[in-house]
Amino acid sequence: QVQLVESGGGLVQAGGSLRLSCAASGRTFNYAMGWFRQAPGKEREFVAAATWITTTAYQRYYADSLKGRFAISRDNAKNTLSLQMNSLKPEDTAVYYCAARKGGQYKTKEYEYDYWGQGTQVTVSS
Repeated sequence: QVQLVESGGGLVQAGGSLRLSCAASGRTFNYAMGWFRQAPGKEREFVAAATWITTTAYQRYYADSLKGRFAISRDNAKNTLSLQMNSLKPEDTAVYYCAARKGGQYKTKEYEYDYWGQGTQVTVSS
């Protein structure tokens, strides 16, 4: 069983930055991990993923619309996942969720992930 706890959300002005963190408890060996977000009235959407290659190597993937502004990283030794968000826009306002899936492959669908955090709110003011 894996438990995920997000932190780092908050209110930021447009153009600003935030760094989200996700602390995982339980074994995440050979798990892919990712970030999703859900804006009010919209479906949950894929943001970024960090797949598993080895205990020290992983591959990063991003939603096309977010490339260049967001950066995902994971620290397997600390069992953490992070999302650095720069040049934030009001349309980035959403609840951001950390997710983990058994097997290290790159996946972008909500149903393809097995464990979820409770989410952290990010609000970007104009």
